[in-house]
Amino acid sequence: MRATFAIVERELRAYFLSPVGYTMLTVFLLLSAVFFYLPLSLGEGSLRAFIYNVVIILIITLPALTMRLISEERRTGTLEILMTSPVTDAQVIVGKYLGSLGFYAVMLLATLQFPIALDIVSDPDRGPIFTGYLGLLLFGGTFVAVGLLISTLTKSQVTAAFVTVGVLLLMLLLDWFSGSGSGWLSEVVNQVGMRRHLENFAKGIVDTRDVLYYLSVIALCLVLSTRALASWKWR
Repeated sequence: MRATFAIVERELRAYFLSPVGYTMLTVFLLLSAVFFYLPLSLGEGSLRAFIYNVVIILIITLPALTMRLISEERRTGTLEILMTSPVTDAQVIVGKYLGSLGFYAVMLLATLQFPIALDIVSDPDRGPIFTGYLGLLLFGGTFVAVGLLISTLTKSQVTAAFVTVGVLLLMLLLDWFSGSGSGWLSEVVNQVGMRRHLENFAKGIVDTRDVLYYLSVIALCLVLSTRALASWKWR
């Protein structure tokens, strides 16, 4: 456990001591501000539209955060040094995931100024605000896990970023495809689509099926990442 926390600390330090982290935080806040104030100017007095639109922002920003997690260390050779330390493959993957997730949580916390401002100028229902942020944490955490898995499979940061964007877009498109069809296949695709599981959180509903969906995808990606890292060591 101590080794995992050491890796988490190492990753957080890398984000806060590099321009990439602050650049992504700035871009995230600027785009979030646009998507927050635009619905308000149109008479929307809740955060529901903001929560849905943040999904698009995450497709742009999170791949830039996850692309370097493993791929850059493989390219520079620092991963070999790390793996000679008394840490397991699972500890490396979990540590890097929690580090990246921690920085994403900081990004979300920085947007709390928006619901606070909304609470000052109006009287919104606070329940959907709390559940909406919980949904965004799980949703973004799933994106981070996907990005980590892809970063484990390549030495190129650029490749990892573009592939992650493509995979995340595909996962969101599943929701749109399911809405245009009917039958059992459409229902299966609808259950797999990520954005659909965010809707209940935005409405103030915490459904255990939605929570388990996100946690299951995260766990699957972490297991596959650990397997991929283990197989890379023997090449």
